[in-house]
Amino acid sequence: MNEFAEQPGLPGKVWFVGAGPGDPELITVKGQALLARAGAVLFAGSLVSEAVTRWAPEHCEIRDSKDMTLEEMSAWLQLQASRHATVVRLQTGDPSLYGALIELIQPLDQAGISIGVVPGVSSAMASAAAATESLTLPEVTQTVILTRVEGRTPMPEGESLAALASHHTTLCIFLSITLLGKVCREVRAAGWAEDAPIVVVQKASWPGEEKVVRGTIATIQALCREQQIHSQAMIIASPTLGARYWDQLIRSKLYDPAFTHRFRKASVIPDNGVSVPFADQITLKAE
Repeated sequence: MNEFAEQPGLPGKVWFVGAGPGDPELITVKGQALLARAGAVLFAGSLVSEAVTRWAPEHCEIRDSKDMTLEEMSAWLQLQASRHATVVRLQTGDPSLYGALIELIQPLDQAGISIGVVPGVSSAMASAAAATESLTLPEVTQTVILTRVEGRTPMPEGESLAALASHHTTLCIFLSITLLGKVCREVRAAGWAEDAPIVVVQKASWPGEEKVVRGTIATIQALCREQQIHSQAMIIASPTLGARYWDQLIRSKLYDPAFTHRFRKASVIPDNGVSVPFADQITLKAE
């Protein structure tokens, strides 16, 4: 059965679609297909490029939600679901990150309206791509923390940036560019050096609007002021930053000729002459 097909006589289905980070072409194929058959689209104009709505049909009712309250958005989605088989709520990046996904779904559940969620490309990934950085590297860090600093919305106990930064892994810090000074103080408090690298990416992937600023904990505030970056920016602090220019990298075991896994046997003897134990071999599952 076509998952996009709605049953006759029932209210339409509301789809929460990740619009991606800004480039209209970074929406998923599934998201684009839903837009192409949507009767109504609600998009977050303060964060989502209006260009994404170009995939919608000419007759589609399109509404910008930037001046709406949560209650007004819920009412609009319910009204459109009574008129159209397919209604799309376009959310910046991925719907599961820093969006009012659950707050909008609960009233729809109560009204008996079906919903679906389509993931999207997060601005964290788009920012790493814009800066040509890897968020993980073998034996450097294998952990990525997606977080923000406390502003008007408080952070839960134990989730201060200083506490998270104490792990010295990759930090992708959302919604915090206006609090960059606090970001720097928190990572300093966690023991990061003044020359630890930081990358700030504004409007990652937005055609003609993207800015990438590289600095350190000591310099990044001044550099961002010079570039007038004060909104829609991702802050990345990581021990992996700049690895593209390192003289030496620790190889990934998966592609090391001395490493055996399910689909390939080692083609060379390891430098230490010791074979890789079976327990350490990677077992891959076919997709």
